[in-house]
Amino acid sequence: MVKGKFLALLCVMIFALVFASGCAKPQAVKCTAPEDNPQHHYLRGMEALEQVNLDVAKDKFERALYCDETFYPAHGGLAIVSAYKVKMQPDPGYSGVDRQRAIEYVEKGGKKAATEEDKYDHYLSVIRVNTVMDGRDWLEKTEGAYRLGKELKVDERKLWYYQGTESLQYFMGLAYLEALEFQKARDMFSSVLNAKREGKWNEKADKAWKKTDKIVRAMSGITVGDVGKKIAIKDSVTRGDLAALLIDEMKIDKLFAGRIAVQSQLDKMKPEFTPADVLNHHFKEEVLTIMKWRVRGLEPKYDETTKAYLFKPADVVKRGEMAFMLEDVLIKLTGDEKIATAYFGQQRSPFPDVRPTSPMYNAVMNMTSRGIMEPELSGEFRIDAPVDGAEALLALRMLKQRINIY
Repeated sequence: MVKGKFLALLCVMIFALVFASGCAKPQAVKCTAPEDNPQHHYLRGMEALEQVNLDVAKDKFERALYCDETFYPAHGGLAIVSAYKVKMQPDPGYSGVDRQRAIEYVEKGGKKAATEEDKYDHYLSVIRVNTVMDGRDWLEKTEGAYRLGKELKVDERKLWYYQGTESLQYFMGLAYLEALEFQKARDMFSSVLNAKREGKWNEKADKAWKKTDKIVRAMSGITVGDVGKKIAIKDSVTRGDLAALLIDEMKIDKLFAGRIAVQSQLDKMKPEFTPADVLNHHFKEEVLTIMKWRVRGLEPKYDETTKAYLFKPADVVKRGEMAFMLEDVLIKLTGDEKIATAYFGQQRSPFPDVRPTSPMYNAVMNMTSRGIMEPELSGEFRIDAPVDGAEALLALRMLKQRINIY
C-alpha cells in the first residue's frame, strides 16, 4: 500500500516536471532592435578603429559579442584596440597588460574561427596587431599570417568589413612599411591596385603606393641609415629631423670642415650656446652641429613665451623654408656667394604662389632650376606645405648629385 502511494506520488512529480519544462519560456534574445546586431556593431567598431577612436571601437566590439558570443571577428577587433593602447601607453607596466590582452583576444578569435571568412578576419587581425605593437620576431609572424590568409578560399560577399581579399595585401604593405622594407611595401600596394579597378582599398593603396614609391626613388643609389629610414616614412619633417638628415645622411659636418684649410680655425668653431629645448632631445648633437655651421633658416628662434632663443626641434619644416636652408648649404659647399642673389630683380615668377618679392623666391628658384626640389604638376611650388620625409631625402640626394659629393 505504501509502495503504491510512493509510485503514484513519483508519477505526479515526474508529470509536473515534464509539464513545467514544456511550459517554460524560451531564453530571451539579448539584442532585438533591427540594428542591434553583431554585424552592425562590428562594422561600426572597425570604422571607429579607422579614426583611432578606441573607446567607441571597444564598446562596439563588446556589444557585438554581447549580442552573439560566437561572433568571433569581434575578438580580432578587440585585439587591435588593445594593440593601439600598447603603442600609446608609455608606461611598460600598463602597456604589458594591454599586450597580453591583445594576444588573448587574437588566440580566442583564432581557436574558434570555423568558416573561411572568420579565419580570414583572424589572420588579418594578427597582421594588424603585430604591425601596431610589433614585438619579438613580429615581421616573421606577420608574414606567416599573410601566407595562411592567402591560402583560404574566401567568399568576399561574406567579409563584413574587409569586403575584398586584396585587403590582405594592403595591410601586409603597411606592415612592410612599418618594418622599413620599402620595396616590399610598394610591391604589396601595387598588388592591391592591380587586383581590382575599383575597390574599398584602392584609394588607400594608391596613396600608400605613391608614398613608398617616392621613398624608393629617394633612396635609389644611396645608402640610407636607420635615422634616414625612420624619417623617410614621416608625413612631415621637423627642424630636428632635418638637422639629423643633414648630419647623418649628408655628412655635412665633414663636407663643411673639408672646405676650411686651417685646423686652428676649425677647432674654434662651436655653437654659441645650447638651447634649452634640445638639452634632452634625441637629436641634440646634430642640432648643435648645425648651429656650429650657422645654416641659414636653422638658427635658434626667439620665443616670446620663455623670452629665450630656442631651436624648436618639433616645428614642422615648410617647403619654402626647406629651399631657404638648402640654398645656404649649396652656397657654403660651392663657395659661390652669387647664388644668394642670382634671381633678385626678376619681374615675373614661374610659380603662382611665390612672388618675386618673397624673401624665399631666390631660394625656390635655385632649388627648382637645379632639380633639387620639384614643383607640383599644377605649377605651384606649395611654399607653405610641409615637407614629408621622402621629399626631404630626395632633395638631399639631388643636392649631393648636383655638387658631385658621392
